[in-house]
Amino acid sequence: MKKVVSISIGSSTRNKTAEVEILGEKFVIERIGTDGDLKKAIELIKELDGKVDAFGMGGIDLYLSAGKKRYVIKDALPLKKAAKITPIVDGSGLKNTLERKVIKYIQEKGIVDLKDKKVLIVSAMDRFGMAQTFSELGAKLIIGDMIFALGIPIPFHSLRILYTLSLVIVPIVARLPFEMIYPTGEKQLTIDSKKYEKFYKEADVIAGDYLFIKKYMPERLDGKIIVTNTVTQEDVEMMRGRGVELLITTTPNINGRSFGTNVMEGVLVAIAGKKQEEMTPQDYDELLDKIGFEPRIEYLQK
Repeated sequence: MKKVVSISIGSSTRNKTAEVEILGEKFVIERIGTDGDLKKAIELIKELDGKVDAFGMGGIDLYLSAGKKRYVIKDALPLKKAAKITPIVDGSGLKNTLERKVIKYIQEKGIVDLKDKKVLIVSAMDRFGMAQTFSELGAKLIIGDMIFALGIPIPFHSLRILYTLSLVIVPIVARLPFEMIYPTGEKQLTIDSKKYEKFYKEADVIAGDYLFIKKYMPERLDGKIIVTNTVTQEDVEMMRGRGVELLITTTPNINGRSFGTNVMEGVLVAIAGKKQEEMTPQDYDELLDKIGFEPRIEYLQK
């Protein structure tokens, strides 16, 4: 039996353990939140290093990308360095492969016709593959990086503009304390439903990191489609109560929970027996095809 543990700097209220069988092998998947405590996260990684098959780095990314350049997020580096034996991944490998597949899947299967749909993507820098695929399929993007990460209520509608701006902004943002750009710990539990309501109302589809989506989620989202990843059963009930029509998660439903891309990437790395830096997009694609991962498609008002 293999074990994959996601050490997250997010809220411990979202902790979960599940067992699943993949390609005939049993996995224990566990998520441990440290309520924003980076020191505790590092201690947990050191304690479990060599005792588990893969770590997921939750609630924080290792890199921010600007074009072809990747910048290490300063606060994430000690987490990465704490794992000397066990591979540690942040989900970036899957974001660029699985999430592209999922967007194409929902179009090809007729689940959502994306042509001319207005898609609010809360952070395209975090999910460039997803944003690019939406655009390629004819969706009209409302790009929320300035809004959700920096608190500047200015949306973009072009990935080219975002790309140009990212060359200037990303090297600076990567050196900021992570809690300044992303909700960590107890901040993940607070919702300001009015602040950016107009951007949600304008969109047909709301896509990207769930904690960004949730942080400013309006009281009513009637008829909206949400495309995201890490959701608990409580999150699903909240979306249902606010009128969300359709929930699509890019990672599968495991015992009522859609785990994050960092967890699922950890599973793939454990199966492959490689480190993240040794994995290629082709490796991820081949494993995903072999496993037959399908997105979770849930109509919440039926």
